[in-house]
Amino acid sequence: QVQLVESGGGLVQSGGSLRLSCAVSGSISRIYDMAWYRQAPGKERELVAAISNGGTTVLAESVKGRFTISRDNAKNTVYLQMNSLNPGDTAVYYCNAHVRTPSLGRGDSWGQGTQVTVSS
Repeated sequence: QVQLVESGGGLVQSGGSLRLSCAVSGSISRIYDMAWYRQAPGKERELVAAISNGGTTVLAESVKGRFTISRDNAKNTVYLQMNSLNPGDTAVYYCNAHVRTPSLGRGDSWGQGTQVTVSS
């Protein structure tokens, strides 16, 4: 079984910063891509940022220049540094990891989500 535990969400004023963390644990053979998604009320879940196990990153256009994704492979942890936050960034942020496990092979695992609220 794979567990993804997110932390770092909260309430911040417009222009502020937050750093999200997501630690992956469990019976894992390998972690491939890791990513952050978000879902605002009444909207579909969208990709925010992704990072390969080699460090190649992808960022949504709406967060380029403001957000940075990174990972520590030794700690099985992915981070999302969010700067210059605005109310449009308010959402539940979900961590995602594409992993291989001995019993189930390759597949996607998700965290429980962490709320980010940006006040104007």
